[in-house]
Amino acid sequence: MSEAFSPIPELNLLKEFSDRIGPVYYSKGFELREYDSDAGLHTWSEHPEFPSRFIPFAQANGSGSAYALWRCDDRTDLATLPVALVGDEGDLYVIARNLVELFQLLALDSDPFADFGFLAAGDDEEHSDGHHEFLTWLHQNFRLEPPEDPHALWAGRKKDDDRFRAWASRFVELDDR
Repeated sequence: MSEAFSPIPELNLLKEFSDRIGPVYYSKGFELREYDSDAGLHTWSEHPEFPSRFIPFAQANGSGSAYALWRCDDRTDLATLPVALVGDEGDLYVIARNLVELFQLLALDSDPFADFGFLAAGDDEEHSDGHHEFLTWLHQNFRLEPPEDPHALWAGRKKDDDRFRAWASRFVELDDR
């Protein structure tokens, strides 16, 4: 029996899916990386509390940006933690209220840095090679489709992002959003 990818069942399901479809993207720039590995967070702040509150699990693009769960409290269900985007060029914000919401955003198959590109995603864009398989997986495992209103989903995470930015500003200088 093999070891689980992580202690998070939802993330383990995604890892099994990713392993099954092989080395193809199913959402632009997204790729699982070693669970709780170094995502360069130590370069953001010298204060040890800052990187210790993140659990990196995926790359967000090909140039070093990452997705990480933000340990905003001591909850035991890690899949319910907010997901932060830690950019290689200074982006730092909550992109989803929880892991499953991130999966739903990934279903839009767009660049998370192009002015929150998933908000402008359209059906006429060319999709990643594994995109349709990912949509099937998302529906089979979570009964979800791509969000009908990405703007509403994006607006829904604002409360978590405001709380995140207040916390993070104790350790790093943040841009105005």
